[in-house]
Amino acid sequence: MTSAEARLKGAVTARGQGLHLTTHQREAVVGYLFLSPWIVGFLVFLVGPMVASVLLSFTQYKVIKAPVWIGLANYQRMFSDDLFYHSLRVTVTYTAISVPLGIMAALGIAILLNQKIVASGVFRTIYYLPSIISGVAVAIVFAWIFNFRFGILNYLLSLVGIEGPNWLGSSRYALSAFVIMSLWGIGGTVVIFLAALQGVPQALYEAAEIDGAGSWRRFLNITLPMISPAILFVLIMGVIGTLQTFTQAYIMTGGGPANATLFYLLYLYKNAFNWFEMGYASALAWLLFLVIMACTLLMIRSSAFWVHYESGKEGGV
Repeated sequence: MTSAEARLKGAVTARGQGLHLTTHQREAVVGYLFLSPWIVGFLVFLVGPMVASVLLSFTQYKVIKAPVWIGLANYQRMFSDDLFYHSLRVTVTYTAISVPLGIMAALGIAILLNQKIVASGVFRTIYYLPSIISGVAVAIVFAWIFNFRFGILNYLLSLVGIEGPNWLGSSRYALSAFVIMSLWGIGGTVVIFLAALQGVPQALYEAAEIDGAGSWRRFLNITLPMISPAILFVLIMGVIGTLQTFTQAYIMTGGGPANATLFYLLYLYKNAFNWFEMGYASALAWLLFLVIMACTLLMIRSSAFWVHYESGKEGGV
């Protein structure tokens, strides 16, 4: 073998060794290959639309025409839009009523289910099942329940001599009907509270009872502080969910009567798909994002004053 051939063979061998992957590197490559469908989906279906919506919020986009850059005009338009203020007021009112009411109802049911009763597992299942039913199906069922002429709710009220109102046809009662309907899906919250209640040490109740504390005092001084982390979680998720209320209003009333149930997200939808104001709808969407983020941060910050943990370290960030 000549010296030139030897040098060529050495170069090929060195290059082959350079391309050889270690076991750790091969595992990393295989891992990224398996992750690639999720990564591609995340970038294409989540990050991509988010970036596009940010850009569209600064444009006038009628779908059938190319977007026209208008800067902050969409955001300035909100300050003179009466329906924007109205939809925001409807959504905030619904949130302020339905979230605390749902928390109190779920906590009361969880306390009852936490007692030693016969067939407690059956009752827990019964209360949880409604929370897994589709929102569209629930909206259709409650549209029949609240029907003015043949709804079961007005029929039950008539049995005790009360003439039921036109729930979904009256601007006075429509939002109240949605608040009542919100109690249908508290089963998941009941399960969370029930798990929190079962995590409270019984020794605390026994010590309080020895000291002469009554049931109400034990509830205020032991139960509520011990389950306050669960209350914080339910409160945050409840506020986020109700600020995005859409399905019920879209199916049952379409925002009526007289815009009494024109929730913010429904107004956003109408701008985007009824009136083809995609740019303005994108601006509304990002404002909703900022409102939800601000509310979440506010609740987390306030938790330092009322959320307690077994370690004695209070909540907050």
